[in-house]
Amino acid sequence: MGLDVILQTEFGEEEGTVADPHNVLVKLLPPPSDRTFRFLPFIDPYGNTVFNRLQVDELILELNRIQQQAISAREVELLDQIKELAERVKRGIHMYLKFEGD
Repeated sequence: MGLDVILQTEFGEEEGTVADPHNVLVKLLPPPSDRTFRFLPFIDPYGNTVFNRLQVDELILELNRIQQQAISAREVELLDQIKELAERVKRGIHMYLKFEGD
């Protein structure tokens, strides 16, 4: 089972979800040793990682970078769906993007 990406309110209410049952995202994430990325290497595939409105601009840039290396249509589609949730975080107040691991 892969990461689920959840758009949630400050009260934990889900406003949107992108499921990754085939564990595609984890294979695309850069390793923690790659210091050219600020956020993606630190998404915990076995725990929860949460980003706020102030962080999502950088997160989207990093998602765009790994999308350039995407090979399959499934990878591209998954990253597009995650970026769409991130854009909603930017437009909202008290919204968060949560990466929920196994």
